[in-house]
Amino acid sequence: MSGTTRSQQWYAGDSRDAFIHRAWMRRGLPDHAFDGRPQIVICNTWSDLTPCNSHFREIAEHVKRGVWESGGVPLELPVPSLGETLLRPTAMFFRDLAAMVIEELIRANPVDGVVLLGGCDKTVPSLLLGAASVDLPTLMVTGGPMLNGSWKGRPLGCGTGVWEMSEEVRAGRMPRADLRRAESAMIRSRGHCNTMGTASTMACVAEALGMTLPGNAGLPAPDSRLLELSHAAGNRIVEMVADDLRPSAVLTREALLNAVRAVAAIGGSTNAVVHLLALARRVGVDVGLEDIDRAGRDIPLLADVQPAGAHLMEDFHRAGGLDAVLGEIKDQLEPSVTVLGCSLTDQISGRPSTDLTVIRTADQPIAHQAGLAVLRGNLCPDGAVIKPAAATPELLRHRGRAVVFDGIEDFHARIDDPELEVAASDVLVLRGCGPRGYPGMPEVGNMPLPRKVLESGVRDMVRISDARMSGTAFGTVVLHIAPESAAGGPLGLVRTGDWIELDVERRVLRLDVPDGELATRQPVTAAAPPAESGWEHIYRAHVEQADRGAGLDFLAGTRGSFVARESH
Repeated sequence: MSGTTRSQQWYAGDSRDAFIHRAWMRRGLPDHAFDGRPQIVICNTWSDLTPCNSHFREIAEHVKRGVWESGGVPLELPVPSLGETLLRPTAMFFRDLAAMVIEELIRANPVDGVVLLGGCDKTVPSLLLGAASVDLPTLMVTGGPMLNGSWKGRPLGCGTGVWEMSEEVRAGRMPRADLRRAESAMIRSRGHCNTMGTASTMACVAEALGMTLPGNAGLPAPDSRLLELSHAAGNRIVEMVADDLRPSAVLTREALLNAVRAVAAIGGSTNAVVHLLALARRVGVDVGLEDIDRAGRDIPLLADVQPAGAHLMEDFHRAGGLDAVLGEIKDQLEPSVTVLGCSLTDQISGRPSTDLTVIRTADQPIAHQAGLAVLRGNLCPDGAVIKPAAATPELLRHRGRAVVFDGIEDFHARIDDPELEVAASDVLVLRGCGPRGYPGMPEVGNMPLPRKVLESGVRDMVRISDARMSGTAFGTVVLHIAPESAAGGPLGLVRTGDWIELDVERRVLRLDVPDGELATRQPVTAAAPPAESGWEHIYRAHVEQADRGAGLDFLAGTRGSFVARESH
């Protein structure tokens, strides 16, 4: 085999450095492993502290089999793994740190092609961001959702069920002992969230972008067909190296807009917005908030999956999965290139949904306009995001009195205070929880309702913040307000008692206070305490606002795979 691959820069020839590189890798590898055949790195986000990715060692083994079978050499590389449910202050705080490490490790090693193993929320975007920066042939395998949960005869979705049941406990309608017993009923198997939360959304995004083999998104983690697909991914990445098919050919403007349309059709997570914006910044594609609003606005909601619907991801896969959804909106998709080397529209099978209660047809959707809505106004001059599919329709046009909380600690201290002056018609305002102010932009935007409101039977209020919310959450929740209060945004000018107007159809979020009065107010930044760790210093100095993807400013653009200097 000819020595034309990138890895031959390390292994080819009789120099001292080539001797060192080969000798230290001879731990069972045959001599022909260094003859120029593709060296495929498997970036594995397995971790005991990322329970959603706990089965990735098995997936990696099946990818390796496919690589060997197709004439490549598989090499597993552990990379940072971000466990959404455990990391403090928030996994989002570490997304770009993980992406930086992934980028540098791929570039620094004798690698010709890359397979990314991701599942839990931030593992998918961090892998995509890091690999896109290096631009070697790359393919992703997402690890799949867990099996359906069930509690007292009804579907119990992880995340969504937590939000529902915890509010019922606070309202005095559910015993705490039942909440505890529901834990094991909710998590029945390996895999990421079984709702259309951020993990399932980003798996669908990866497939709609063209970065996975078709049929990957939604394939349950315990399903043996996921191992079959992993083997096929090992086969395909070797072919991609031969074809020199790189992310730069796949991650185009057309692909990013197709991903936006897919998110709308599945009722996906608002978190997809910050990740897609960050990816656009990384690959140098001109996609902004207005593009996201336009691309998703006329897309019908087809997936009846929690939190926007009733079913779970196991049902979604059984009904035809993303392929069936994309088939219904095929005429609204663009022919972007995928890792198979064909267009996304060409690889759609054309098979319809096998269960119309789970995946609807385009002419009988759950809702006709399902896209994530981007709001503007004097409260969010650089934009804010709301998920209409998860909101109460009657609240999508609302005028209410602001009840303001300066930081999440202030919120927790006062929200259940019997003396708190709050009514169901009010608007809960939380600030100091953006990218810089928290830091890390946590998933606290779906604020629990005041106890006195819950006890009256109300289950939703308008809530606005510069934070994010879990993709498994629901409610009339305005998020990602930019600029955030810690960056001097107008959210810092709001006072309890001010009137706020929300009109999603008109894409308006407005503080109804005269400009002259606002000019006299001193803004409240509600910023976090001074940075302590080295990473926090870097992050807070360089993080961009939500409308630009909440990434680090110096990571914009790609840097390629060339490394000029030797190590010895």
